[in-house]
Amino acid sequence: MNKELIQKYNIPGPRYTSYPTVPFWDEEGIDLEDWKRTTVKAFKESNDLEGISLYIHLPFCENLCTFCACHKRITKRHSVEQPYIETLLKEWDLYCDLLVDRPKIREIHLGGGTPTFFSSENLKKLIDGIFKRADKFDDFEFSYEAHPNHTSEDQLKTLFDLGSRRNSFGIQDYDPVVQKAINRVQSFEQIERIHNLSKEVGYTSISHDLVFGLPFQNEQSIRNTIKNTIALKPDRIAYYSYAHVPWIKGVGQRGFDDNDLPKDKEKRHLYELGKQLFFDAGYVEIGMDHFALPSDSLYKAMESKKLHRNFMGYTAGKTELMIGLGMSSISDSWYAFAQNEKSVEAYTEKVNQGIIPIFRGHLLSKNDLIIRKHILNLMCNLETEWNLDLDEDTKAGILDRLSEIFEDGLIELSENKLIVKEAGRMFVRNICMAFDLRLINNKPETRIFSMTI
Repeated sequence: MNKELIQKYNIPGPRYTSYPTVPFWDEEGIDLEDWKRTTVKAFKESNDLEGISLYIHLPFCENLCTFCACHKRITKRHSVEQPYIETLLKEWDLYCDLLVDRPKIREIHLGGGTPTFFSSENLKKLIDGIFKRADKFDDFEFSYEAHPNHTSEDQLKTLFDLGSRRNSFGIQDYDPVVQKAINRVQSFEQIERIHNLSKEVGYTSISHDLVFGLPFQNEQSIRNTIKNTIALKPDRIAYYSYAHVPWIKGVGQRGFDDNDLPKDKEKRHLYELGKQLFFDAGYVEIGMDHFALPSDSLYKAMESKKLHRNFMGYTAGKTELMIGLGMSSISDSWYAFAQNEKSVEAYTEKVNQGIIPIFRGHLLSKNDLIIRKHILNLMCNLETEWNLDLDEDTKAGILDRLSEIFEDGLIELSENKLIVKEAGRMFVRNICMAFDLRLINNKPETRIFSMTI
């Protein structure tokens, strides 16, 4: 681990779940008719060939986790469930009416918030309602995020019977001091119970989410967290860098301050330590911040160069059209992005008026589409080819911005290809930033991204 390079490249930067990234979407946004047009275009091009994806945002949580930067609503009133499910299905009807032909769904992911905040009955109502107007694609995948303290055996069985074979548990850390600081107190015994229940029910891909860089983490706490994780042997592990963004409105990152967080090389050491422990246990590194067993579909997708990255993170397959349902959800028609209203009330009001509830978006230019392909290639395959229609001036500018990264030994450059070296893997966000024309041409005056390392 080169400490000087970590210090040099640890700067604010995007995580590239999209290009352009949300802060650099066009200020004028996207016209609803343009969003509808690109959605229909992507649907016609891809529904029969690859199906579509659905991301469904279920925003409610009973408690606030103070590390979380997601759009959520904290409440213990479960009476909110049914009205929200009904609104989601109304929104889905708006899209089905637009698309006319029956969608073939390749992937559904329930995110949040806490999807398992919802009762089994309401989760069944949601998924059954979706498939009243859609069919399953051949290699259909259904996954969901789950809170170990708020997931029952009945929910596991209900979602399995509805077609889910993959779930993801938010673990974060096992250390009691860290758990208290982030307000996410959950015992190993509880996580072990729900993990083993998932296996008994029949889930074939179980993922654990861990976070490094949290307040009060140290080498010993990380060793213990990973020891417990490996003891359960999940099929996938997401080992995310904590994004400390307390300046973003609505983010509840409190209960600790900057002095409680591991800094720069100390934080990166926690990642490198975790990575080695995962390697020792037979896991393979996938893209950025992800690990999988060789038997898992995420590893197989990486091997066959079919790995994809979108607002759901890394997925084992690409669909041109991803529709986001629910408040704050982001949709992707490949040619455009659109985000739904960010409050439950505004979202519900628009849907009840019969309006697809977007409030901002971005129509990709020809240049955006080219740069997007390069950044996707780098984030998924750690390489990209130069023959993707870049004009000579743009290519020259990118190479100029990459020159220092090249001199530092982090990438290989040839006439036709850029390859990220193993030493450059931790700097892949920085490498993508050299391609990010929107970022370069509109340098933010205030800090809007988390640190890259």
